[in-house]
Amino acid sequence: MFRFPPPSRSAPATRGGPSRVPPSAALFESFSERLQKAMSFIDRGRLTEATVREGMKQVRQALLEADVAYDVARDFTKRVSEQAVGDRVLKSLKPSEQIVGIVYRELVALMGGDPDSEFQPSSVAAQIGVKRDGVTVLMMCGLQGAGKTTTCGKLARALKKDGFAPLLVAADLQRPAAIEQLKTLGEQVGVPVYTEDPANSTPVKVCQNGVKEAQRRGDVRVVILDTAGRLGVDEDLMRELSAIDRKVGPDAAFLVADAMTGQDAVNSAKAFNEALELDGVVLTKMDGDTRGGAALSIKAVTGVPLKFVGTGETLDGLEAFHPDRMAGRILGGGDMATLLEKAQREFDADEMAEQQARMAEGKFTLLDFQKAMRQIGKLGSMRSVMKMIPGMGQLAELDPEADMDREVGRVNAMIGSMTQEERLNPDRIDRSRRNRIASGAGVQPHEVHKLLKDFKGMSGMMQNMAGLGMRDRMAAVKGLAGQMSANPGGQLQSRKQSTKTDVDLARLREERKRKKKLAKKSRKKNR
Repeated sequence: MFRFPPPSRSAPATRGGPSRVPPSAALFESFSERLQKAMSFIDRGRLTEATVREGMKQVRQALLEADVAYDVARDFTKRVSEQAVGDRVLKSLKPSEQIVGIVYRELVALMGGDPDSEFQPSSVAAQIGVKRDGVTVLMMCGLQGAGKTTTCGKLARALKKDGFAPLLVAADLQRPAAIEQLKTLGEQVGVPVYTEDPANSTPVKVCQNGVKEAQRRGDVRVVILDTAGRLGVDEDLMRELSAIDRKVGPDAAFLVADAMTGQDAVNSAKAFNEALELDGVVLTKMDGDTRGGAALSIKAVTGVPLKFVGTGETLDGLEAFHPDRMAGRILGGGDMATLLEKAQREFDADEMAEQQARMAEGKFTLLDFQKAMRQIGKLGSMRSVMKMIPGMGQLAELDPEADMDREVGRVNAMIGSMTQEERLNPDRIDRSRRNRIASGAGVQPHEVHKLLKDFKGMSGMMQNMAGLGMRDRMAAVKGLAGQMSANPGGQLQSRKQSTKTDVDLARLREERKRKKKLAKKSRKKNR
């Protein structure tokens, strides 16, 4: 069951360059804050049916402000209220946690997931539904400007990375630059592109011949058909797509929609689904100023699941959409599953195993620490990584103006200014060496001292965690987050050992008692 955290302070825009925040996390950030604020109302004082209903009004308002369809918001809060006002919940030991659990389950169901499903590692191939044998044909459709062609390139890159050889087919003969754009994307990701002269072909023929080319090659597992778009949904577009669907028989049809258009994206999905029977939706431009309404209501309105979310024009900006993980993020529970999957892809397994062994032996040095920081940097900005860890999201917002990545850069500069011997044996760094390191890194000597002090405490903690399993490690991290939230000014440091023994302390207490008695007798004599 989720333990609902108190709402964090609203965070102003941080200074510095753009960070690689997961697109879906950025998408729901404003909705998450509103929902947490609404839920915190329920968490105050004694729970009654009246407070639950008032809290649900605020939840419905949060959904409407996120541009969720009115009927969807109304039905959602009605289902939660019906489950939350019963005696089983209100008279339980922790009713507020029970209600958060109900909201979580309903959020997962709203976005098309199963709240009772067990975690399974995901892949792009699994999201698409790639067949075990033969060639899988995926038809991509959508309106002009939604980012359909770019999404084809992103999918091709991700499939290739997962070991499924793709073939891109340029079937958009309406837009003059579409074929050249797809060729460019194919060159960038190292994927072949099948094209034909628009003057002597038709979209149906291009798709049919593209599938034949994939079968001729023998090594292609997925064919991605980049079909034509229009400025709006019209009969010509639907006729063309229906002909491709009927004569080519793709295994799946995905709609690419612009998330920034809000409920218009949902309406487009509804229209396309009525003509083609869509198998999934890809929402693009999640890094724009979106409120999340399309992602939250698209499954409820159309019955079509959201498969992927995309951000920006870079070809690595594609993320599989998992309703259960997203519900956890929205409610402040983090998303360890996605973070671990990303770590498995980005981290060097041999290097991680070596570092783990060194930690277990108590040999974790500043050099190992620097390598670990570089590995974490591959996952994105420090703030975005912390938000993915249960219990750490609050900690990331304790000082919203702090530039965490800049601080990491300063730490790297200090370690970089040390000699190899100093990195391996930080205990040998005295005052003169601290001054030299500070001068080389462009920082103050006291900052070097603080780094060494923090590292000493952290290395002990990491040594203790080295022998734990993943579940126990996460429990340790959550416990640490709770301590740091309670004492944000505190530092990671080893506990100072008293120089006095228990015997010395006992003697000191007895001596104080004796002096008090003597002082008392002396006062009586002087009366």
